[in-house]
Amino acid sequence: MTMEISNDSPAGDRPMPQVDGVTHRHVTVRGARLHLAEAGGGEPVVLLHGFPQHWYAWHRLIPLLAADHRLICVDLRGFGWSQTTRRGYDTDALAADVLGVLDALGLERVTLVAHNWSANVGFRLCQGHPERFSAFLALNMAHPWTPHRQALIHLWRMWFTAFVEYPVLGRLVLRHWPAFTRRLLRRAVADPAVWSEAELAEYVAATGASATAGQALFWQYVLHEIPAGLRGTHRRRGLTVPTLVLGGALDPVIPPTLLTGEPYADDLRVRIVPGAGHHLPQERPEVVAEEVRRLVARG
Repeated sequence: MTMEISNDSPAGDRPMPQVDGVTHRHVTVRGARLHLAEAGGGEPVVLLHGFPQHWYAWHRLIPLLAADHRLICVDLRGFGWSQTTRRGYDTDALAADVLGVLDALGLERVTLVAHNWSANVGFRLCQGHPERFSAFLALNMAHPWTPHRQALIHLWRMWFTAFVEYPVLGRLVLRHWPAFTRRLLRRAVADPAVWSEAELAEYVAATGASATAGQALFWQYVLHEIPAGLRGTHRRRGLTVPTLVLGGALDPVIPPTLLTGEPYADDLRVRIVPGAGHHLPQERPEVVAEEVRRLVARG
């Protein structure tokens, strides 16, 4: 598929947030120049951010793991310092981007960590390409086997998507309504004080800059993932990669009741973190680090 590419990343000339020990580079994958933030050495761990963030979503986790893990934080297509394209924001395309990154880095097999919307990408990767992933940690997202009844009961929790998913309107909201992004971030955590003003400002600015990708991400979910979910397309696909779904007891977006069901999986566990909300890498980085270490050791 031919991609039409903008000249610059959505971040433009905006300064890169600084984290000790982190280096930056780009790889060209499937027609897009993708940004990677890397730290540490040892067993490779690929980290995929959620919405409305970028690689910096992992900045509290990086110091906890970099001593004995090679951390590769990917900016998804159109987010952070990765290039924006007209197409390529559906789950399968984003999964193909991640595989392209692994190939570009010469990585045969990695541990995968994904938060929020990227966890959908993670499940797609591990179901379709289990040989590339030794373990998977899914943060604050339901697995593909959540009962339909539970999902329907909690649809109201996704109210904010109505402002984001529609072409034109979604881009306008993300670019010109910074209070919307700020509210999303603050209401999603158990204690809003977990965000510093600098962190909020960074993600608000990043959301405005990546409005094209943000709107397209949600719209592609409506077009492809919801119909596939109703048909049970991905529920019928097994999962052999050892997987842990980590959720927050106070998550207002993906509450613990959405992490139920009978997974068609060889080794899938669910753990609920007391007192935490929807941004575990921000609220409980030490818990996330502990589980990464366990998964790497098992893998």
